[in-house]
Parts: sequence; C-alpha cells; structure tokens
Amino acid sequence: MRRRGFIITVFGGAAIWPLVAHAQSKLPRLCFLTFDPAMLASSRFEPFFQGLRDLSYVDGQTITIDYLSADSRGDRFPALAAECLRLKPDIIVVTTTPAAQAAKNVTRTIPIIMMPLGDPVGTGLVASLARPGGNVTGLTFMATGLAAKRLELLKEGVPGISRVLVLLYAADPIAEPQLKEMETAADSLGVKLLVHDIESADDLPAAFEAGAKERAEAVLTTAESIFVVERKRVIDLGAQYRLPGMYPYKSLAVAGGLLAYDSFTSNLVARTAAYVDKILKGTKPADLPIEQPTTFELVVNLKTAKALGITVPQSLLARANEVIE
Repeated sequence: MRRRGFIITVFGGAAIWPLVAHAQSKLPRLCFLTFDPAMLASSRFEPFFQGLRDLSYVDGQTITIDYLSADSRGDRFPALAAECLRLKPDIIVVTTTPAAQAAKNVTRTIPIIMMPLGDPVGTGLVASLARPGGNVTGLTFMATGLAAKRLELLKEGVPGISRVLVLLYAADPIAEPQLKEMETAADSLGVKLLVHDIESADDLPAAFEAGAKERAEAVLTTAESIFVVERKRVIDLGAQYRLPGMYPYKSLAVAGGLLAYDSFTSNLVARTAAYVDKILKGTKPADLPIEQPTTFELVVNLKTAKALGITVPQSLLARANEVIE
C-alpha cells in the first residue's frame, strides 16, 4: 500500500492516511480501521495487503484504501468509525473487536470484514459463526481452550513455576474470556495467576514491578493488540525482571520472549483479502461464514532460555514449529 496525500491529525491525535477526494472516483473504497499506531500497513497486516494485490486490488489503481489508526488508543474508535463513514467506503476492514463494535454502531449496511480478531459471537458482533447475519463477517483468531493452552505450554516449558504474572487489556472484550479460561486451567496446573489490567503502555512498568513484589516467576499476556504493538517494551521489561514469558504472537518470541503460541498466522491474515473480494463482487456478508484458525505456531527462543538459565524440555522442542537459536 502506497502512501498518498499527506498525514493529518483528527480527533485528538488519531491519524488517517491517505485522504484523497472520493467525489468523482469510481474505484471501490476500503476503510482500514486499526488499533496499531500511525504507520502505513503494519508488517503484521502485510499478508492482507499482499492478498489484495494478488487479487488485483492495487491501491490508487483498482481500489482506494484509507488507513485509519487509533494510535494505540481504543477509546478513539467511535470517532474514527464516524470519520470512516464520512469517507463513504464500500467496505470496512477492522483489526480489533472494539474497532468492529464502533464500525457496527455507525452502520448496519456497509459490509464490515473482521481481520482475525476475538470472539465475534460472544461479543455480539454476529449471530453465529456459520451464518453471521447482518453486515459483519470475516475471521477470528480465537479458539476454545487457546488461552488455557498457552498457560499449559508455559508450565511445560518452565515446570517449576507456580506464580504467573498475567497482563491483559480489559478495555477489549476478548480479554475477560481468555482470563476465565486460564483461571480454570490454573488450579489443575498448580499455578496462581497475578492479574494486572493494562489501560495503556504506560502501565506496563508498574505492572511488572507489582508482579515482582508478588513474586511472579513468569509472565503471560492475553491476545489484545496492545501487547504486540508494545512488544519491545513488554520483552524489555520481562528481561529486566528475568521472567520467562509466553505470548500470543510469534513476533514477541522473535523479539526475545521465551515462548509464543500463535493463531494469528500470515495465512489467516491473508484470507481476509478473499472476503473483501467476494463482497465487492456481490456476496452478502450475512452469507459468508466466519473462518476460524486451523494452524497454530509454537515458537521457542533458545537464546532467551539460555540467558534465563532455563533448559527447555525436549518434549516441547520436538513440537515447536520454530526454534530460535
């Protein structure tokens, strides 16, 4: 996706690119509404934009793409959704549940496509996975038991732990169901969860400090976008407090986290482009089933394990999709 026009600031700091006059354009218009900070096409979304190009949707030539960012502030989504509507898009693509909720609140007619995000049924975005109904469809990266599985893998990777610092972003409704799953699994694993809500990135240092005072022996985050956006800060703090971590995104393990169990795969992200294509060709969102993840990537960072003095069990290494050495 090419940058065109210029950057402007709207609604207290949220950013939007590009703003191009739509009045006489016959190109379909796509509004991309995301939590990720002000950048053109965050690398984790590149499979989607490449998927569009593979389907001959080239920004500025066969489609117009407006990239609207909440700049890591979930409370900006209502204003951004209203701005999106003002641009008169033919289709809206959202990357977080709060963005999807905000978009649905401003339109029940323009198709809204979910790039893999949280539980669309549990949060009321769609009626069911098989028949969404309404104007929302797309993909989810959530699966039953996934949050519990991450806690189990952390315990397997570092068997001696009994106190785990859990970071979540409760402003996103996908956080609470993940926490409940982990709480259910924690008893059988002999683990106490030390839960801290992160309202913004500035809360991370205090959360790690509190975890240290509570004698945390490891750290785990839920799957909200803030943790992948702020991955460097999360990983640096984890290293500072020498806490082995399990994360929901591969990029955090690549950045130095001990473990990741990722359902937000590049293939799943790329599939979003197919939904855009089908809807622009006339398929109704209500008739497109929600796609769930079928592939999960386990990543182990042995460099981090060595730095922490941890020996990762061979049983876990044997199942890893990627081992960073």
